Amino acid sequence: MTQSHAASKTVRVKKDDANRASYGPWLVGLGAALWGTESAWRIPLNDLFDARVIVFWEHVLILLMFLPILIPQLSELRRINAPTWGYLLFSGFAGSAVGTIFFTLALKNGNPTVVNVILNIQPIISTLGAFLLFGDRLTPRFFLYAGIAILAGIFLSVEHPTLIGVSFAQAGLNLGTGYALVCALFWGLSTVAGRGVMVGMSLRLASSLRIVVGLVCMTLILFVYGKLNAASLWPVTAQAHAGTAIGALILLASISGGIPLLIYFEGLRLTRASTAGYFEMMQTLAAVCITWGFFHATLRAHQIVAALVLMAAVGMVQRVQAEIKNA
Repeated sequence: MTQSHAASKTVRVKKDDANRASYGPWLVGLGAALWGTESAWRIPLNDLFDARVIVFWEHVLILLMFLPILIPQLSELRRINAPTWGYLLFSGFAGSAVGTIFFTLALKNGNPTVVNVILNIQPIISTLGAFLLFGDRLTPRFFLYAGIAILAGIFLSVEHPTLIGVSFAQAGLNLGTGYALVCALFWGLSTVAGRGVMVGMSLRLASSLRIVVGLVCMTLILFVYGKLNAASLWPVTAQAHAGTAIGALILLASISGGIPLLIYFEGLRLTRASTAGYFEMMQTLAAVCITWGFFHATLRAHQIVAALVLMAAVGMVQRVQAEIKNA
């Protein structure tokens, strides 16, 4: 190879790396934004199905979409070790199944805009989880920004702060907020478990198997609660609005489920974690545009301020933790 040829090849490689760096974060943002659209389908579905049934059908449809990805990867199964299986089972149970049930319930029982914004505390939970499980270091500033985020989350959740001394109900605290916090806990811990999964298997296999585990968990949950029957899986309300039910389930599983999952992880592969954290906030932006714009789930002035403070504090948590990793 001549020197000039080698030099031109080096230039092409650098250009390719630059191109990846330029569009990688935008893929993360696009995937996150598509995830944020799920409220558009999940809210009307709440009027037709039990929350657990919605999540069950969601897993069935996503798994059908992922079969072409899963089947070619099955040869990897025999190389997966026990710890990786453990992380996968927890991730599928906590994140894919139970966490999604609580998110669906939160949208049904609370202000959908508050629910979507308060879920931004997930990085705090996952950072603490990684500290406890993997021994990740925590910067002292983590506790400052995490504390600010938690206080902002409290003010965001309370519609009438002056009435909190009278009763939580009159202050505006409701089941939706509680469900959202439980969802954030399960999703945050699932993120930590996902890190353990990725060490032991490929991304495509991990994503597909997580759906399989989630579907198995949802089937067991429906069986335990007596919902694994035709009357519950396709109730009278769904029969009366079959077009809406089928359309919303398909859109939930595709536009807000399988498709963004593939886009997001491809973007994550090409993006620094510290940069991806900011583009992931597109999920909240898209969700708020839908819940406020289409479902009129508005926020009061103090809640808007609290939401902005919460997102800024979480952004700082991600930034200061990234400084430790890059040090």
